[in-house]
Amino acid sequence: MSELETQPRTLFRALGPGFVGATSLTLLHQAARAVLEHPPRMDVLGMRSLKKVYKWLGLRPAKGRALYLQSLVGDLVSNSLYYALVAMGRPRHLYLKGALFGALAGLSAVVLPPYLRLGEGPSRARRSTSFLTVAWYTLGGLGSAHAARRSLLAPPTTGHA
Repeated sequence: MSELETQPRTLFRALGPGFVGATSLTLLHQAARAVLEHPPRMDVLGMRSLKKVYKWLGLRPAKGRALYLQSLVGDLVSNSLYYALVAMGRPRHLYLKGALFGALAGLSAVVLPPYLRLGEGPSRARRSTSFLTVAWYTLGGLGSAHAARRSLLAPPTTGHA
């Protein structure tokens, strides 16, 4: 078994684990929409946010499926960058960092939307919706930590054939 890498990880090298966390979160949200009666609807918050940004920029927002797809891409990009923070720096306490970053993102997704005039329903329709929102963002952070940990355990490449 190879030793853990001890060099600090840069943003570029942390994007992979960040993307793993963001993708797992997005897939979980999309799957839950098909089976739960009151799932967290972060896609709705994303679409509302995009509409506000478009209007603020003086542009006409997309509608329907186009707006939905734009919000999914926006979620993947922004969550990938956020979850990349878990893998950045020295590889200490990755799972703790992942859980804390994820829980913080989930709590923010529950608490902030009303203050940003994005509504309460998508993340706080019921107590269970709020709980799932925090839990799923936490799982995304843990997914990013796991991907970062796995990439640290990979055998080093020497560049020689």
